[in-house]
Amino acid sequence: MLRVRNLEVVYDDVMLVLRGVSLDLPSGAVVALLGANGAGKTTLLRALTGLLDVHDGAVTKGSVTLDDQPVHGLRPAAIVRRGISQVMEGRRIFAELSVEDNLRVGGHTNAGAVGDRLDHVYGLFPVLKDRRRKTAGYLSGGEQQMLAMGRALMAKPRYLLLDEPSLGLAPRLVDQVREIIIEINRLGTAVLLVEQNAAMALSIASHGYVLETGKVVLDKPADRLLADDDVREFYLGLGAADTGAARRSFRDVKHYKRRKRWLS
Repeated sequence: MLRVRNLEVVYDDVMLVLRGVSLDLPSGAVVALLGANGAGKTTLLRALTGLLDVHDGAVTKGSVTLDDQPVHGLRPAAIVRRGISQVMEGRRIFAELSVEDNLRVGGHTNAGAVGDRLDHVYGLFPVLKDRRRKTAGYLSGGEQQMLAMGRALMAKPRYLLLDEPSLGLAPRLVDQVREIIIEINRLGTAVLLVEQNAAMALSIASHGYVLETGKVVLDKPADRLLADDDVREFYLGLGAADTGAARRSFRDVKHYKRRKRWLS
C-alpha cells in the first residue's frame, strides 16, 4: 500500500497548496485522481516522489508511507529504489538521446538485468523497439509518451504515477495509451492515474478521488464517481445543463455552488 495521510504542502514557505490530503493506492490497483488545473495534482505527485524541494516546496504536515514505512523524507533515487516511479506531465524525455539510451537512463537506479527490462519494455511498446536507435526528439507525441512510460518502467516499479498521459494526444492515441495502462496493471504494477480526461481514467480505475483547491472533495469507487451528477456535469460534460445557452450563462454560478457544497 502506498498511503498518503493528512498531507500539507507549502511552496516558498508561504503558499499552502495541499490541505490535508489523504489517499490510498493499494498494491495492484488503478486509482484515478481528477481535478482541474491548479487543484494540486502535480504537487501531490511531487510529494510522493521526493521532488518538492526542486520547486521550493516542502511537506509541513502529514505523511507518505510505503508498506507502513515513511518515504516523504527520502531523496528521489531512494524512492525509486523502493518501487515508485513517475511519468511527468509533458513527457520530459531526453530529446537529444536515442530511444534506447532514454530507456537505459530509466534503469540506472538498478543496473542489474537491464537487457531483460529492455525486452519487457519493447514487448509492451513494439514501436520503441523499431525506433530504438532513433533520436528521441524526432518521435511523434504518442511515441514520446510511450517512451516516457517505458523509461519509468525500466526501474521495475511496484507503483507507477502517471501525470496527464493523454494530454495533447489524438483520440486514437488516447485509446492506445489506455490499453497500455491496462496491460501494465495486468502485469502487476499499481497505477495512480492523474488525469483531466475523467472518462478515460474512471473507465480503468477501481477507485477515484477528486481534488479541488488542494483538498479531496470526493472519494468513491470509480463506478460511483461515473454516476455522480457533479462529476458527470463538470468533468464529463454530461447532464441536464450540458446543452444550450443555459450552461454557458450559469456556468460560473454552478461552479460556485458546487464548490460551496463540496467544501462545506
